[in-house]
Amino acid sequence: MAGVTARRRPTMGCSELLLLALCAAGARALYFHIGETEKRCFIEEIPDETMVIGNYRTQMWDKQKEAYLLSTPGLGMHVEVKDPEGKVVLSRQYGSEGRFTFTSHTPGDHQICLHSNSTRVALFAGGRLRVHLDIQVGEHANNYPEIAAKDKLTELQLRARQLLDQVEQIQKEQDYQRYREERFRLTSESTNQRVLWWSIAQTVILILTGIWQMRHLKSFFEAKKLV
Repeated sequence: MAGVTARRRPTMGCSELLLLALCAAGARALYFHIGETEKRCFIEEIPDETMVIGNYRTQMWDKQKEAYLLSTPGLGMHVEVKDPEGKVVLSRQYGSEGRFTFTSHTPGDHQICLHSNSTRVALFAGGRLRVHLDIQVGEHANNYPEIAAKDKLTELQLRARQLLDQVEQIQKEQDYQRYREERFRLTSESTNQRVLWWSIAQTVILILTGIWQMRHLKSFFEAKKLV
């Protein structure tokens, strides 16, 4: 994939930065290449009780045409999602193109892994795949035109619904940031306590070693009748 060149941009206000961060964090689209039997995993930071939708499309490399095929019938993808505690949230076999959905129940880093259903031995599986993946988190996962048609909402009602969903997602993000700060604080306190107890243990060991050396030297001098 082509590299991204960092450029300096004008300073933005807090509200603009927050809006930009939310827009960037809500949806992520990319494509990547993997071997026929290779497994690729991604880490996604997700607040609790947040819906995530992933859309993917797989293309197989055709050596004769020297191009990726538009469709790959017979080839499927296995999707597995684990929460921060390592529990399997989703494990399912899909087709070469499809959508997977899950809801997070634990805030933190979720691992999303994809691999093909090819049963060929890795030594003989020389195929190359291109996988297009689009992950949408929170209110970005909602299909608002479908919601408007289903609930018969006016444009104003639909906009209000979108704003309510965005506020709810912001609250979840804030709760997750507080959760991360709390974990970081507990980790820092635990580390500081360990450092303190280790320093105390070192001091006690040095004192005991000094006392033992003094007693040993005293015994040595008494044995040599130097004292």
